[in-house]
Amino acid sequence: MPALAQVDLRDRVILITGANSGIGKEAAVTLSSWGATVVMGARSELRGGPARAEVQRRSGSGRVELVPLDLGSFDSIHAAADEVLARHDRLDVLINNAGAVLSRRAVTREGFEATLGVNHIGHQLLTDLLLERLTSTAATVGEPSRVVTVASLAHRTGKLRLDDLLFEHRAYNGSVAYAQSKLANVLFALELARRNDPTLLTSNCLHPGAVRTGFGAAEDTNGLERAAMVVGRPFMITPRWGSRPIVYLASA
Repeated sequence: MPALAQVDLRDRVILITGANSGIGKEAAVTLSSWGATVVMGARSELRGGPARAEVQRRSGSGRVELVPLDLGSFDSIHAAADEVLARHDRLDVLINNAGAVLSRRAVTREGFEATLGVNHIGHQLLTDLLLERLTSTAATVGEPSRVVTVASLAHRTGKLRLDDLLFEHRAYNGSVAYAQSKLANVLFALELARRNDPTLLTSNCLHPGAVRTGFGAAEDTNGLERAAMVVGRPFMITPRWGSRPIVYLASA
């Protein structure tokens, strides 16, 4: 696969959720090495601090920041958005990357089923809180800001059960919940594009491929799912390659 053409991203400000590991961290390395100020969203300083140091070292950039961001908590999302808005008078790109996959039902602080809550609802709230800054940046610099949402081909099997989105009245299935959340990601990205002036904001979603990361391993996955990850691991792509669609949509 050919290398991505490097883009001069000096003066750009990019926020990446779930940037402390996997494809989010690799995207942070590339985008910061191209000159962007990268704000890494991570659930805690404990998770994000070492990742930030690694991104700084690998990219050679001194413009890598960290903001605590737990997408399962509205309070945390509001606090993170406020922090980003206070630090920066512009925001060029929002990358909605963080995700969860669970085998047993859990809920967010507000009571949403956690897979949908983290993968979609939290990102929708974050986008809403930052939307005005994104569009005002575009109006100032003369080119559209971007929202990039990491979805998955799993959306093809997803169904939005509007009568029971939160799995309160049916047996919980982690794969079904994940597919539902990824379908929500795709529909959100499309609707965001439809509602906004394309000269001010573009909205795209992507499938990163089957990536060799710890995604799911540190979550509440069951033994069968973990075994499938181990068996399939040799056939998966590296996080660096998996981050390429993110980098392309954020910069090209």
